[in-house]
Amino acid sequence: MLFLLLPLLAALFPGGDSGFEKPVSFHVIQTTSFRNYSWVHLGSGWLGELQTHRWNIRSGTIIYLYPWSRGNFSNKELMDLERLFQKYFSEHQEFYIFQLMFKAGCELHSGKGFLGFMQVAIQGYYFISFQNETCLSSPMNARKAQEACNLLNLNEAFTHRLHRLLSDTCPRFTLGLLDAGKSHLQRQVKPEAWLSSGPSTGSGHLLLVCHVSGFHPKPVWVMWMRGEQEQQGTQKGDILPNADGTWYLRATLDVAAGEAAGLACRVKHSSLGGQDLVLYWGAPQSAVGWILLAVIVALALLTGLGFWFRKRW
Repeated sequence: MLFLLLPLLAALFPGGDSGFEKPVSFHVIQTTSFRNYSWVHLGSGWLGELQTHRWNIRSGTIIYLYPWSRGNFSNKELMDLERLFQKYFSEHQEFYIFQLMFKAGCELHSGKGFLGFMQVAIQGYYFISFQNETCLSSPMNARKAQEACNLLNLNEAFTHRLHRLLSDTCPRFTLGLLDAGKSHLQRQVKPEAWLSSGPSTGSGHLLLVCHVSGFHPKPVWVMWMRGEQEQQGTQKGDILPNADGTWYLRATLDVAAGEAAGLACRVKHSSLGGQDLVLYWGAPQSAVGWILLAVIVALALLTGLGFWFRKRW
């Protein structure tokens, strides 16, 4: 099945020395904290940087955020996973210490297949991790972490079940997600871009802001340019999600007011088909301007025609 999906994986995650821009992965994050005299379990599932699942705190069930979030697993397999999480939360509650977080999943590395991983942190600090069927302790909490590993390593049933989940269940589920969600994951949405000025950073200076929004997939290249020369002072914010599943990014450049002329924001994205989006500072925002002009002209024509017909008849 992996061999059949390699072309799909290459299309979804292009580039990179390993064949993919980033390793294809699915992971579950669980945070447990003590609030109002009770334990609260927060959980989520992620395909790369896309959240696909959420844990329902009240009902203790999995919430599937997309129609394809079930992958190709049967209802029985999904119910078994749900019961496994419920059992884990109830059986291990006495071991929690104020705040515990674990991250577990699997990554597909080109030429190496899937590699499973699990990491546990307490109070925000790395505590233990698992590789294959062996528990490894943190050097920062050496004694306590080693004691915990010794106990877990003695529990062969637990380590074997964990290894099976990471080495078999997780890869099968990840491949099922990629196959079921390929139409969503492969969609190409062109970005929209506009320019604005930010708060002045000093006397005689301008903060130029380039906004890029509504694009999918996430990888995008945005840079302030002067001709073909990249402006090294370009500052880029984090790529943030929009409500519709697309992405937003802003890039700023601090310049002297007299040097703003001739600068442009250039956007590269896979949806543009190699035709970069270029916006020049000081030029009218052509797309919005032409749309407004077209609306005004259309209204004027309709008004004129209406007046002519009334006069004629």
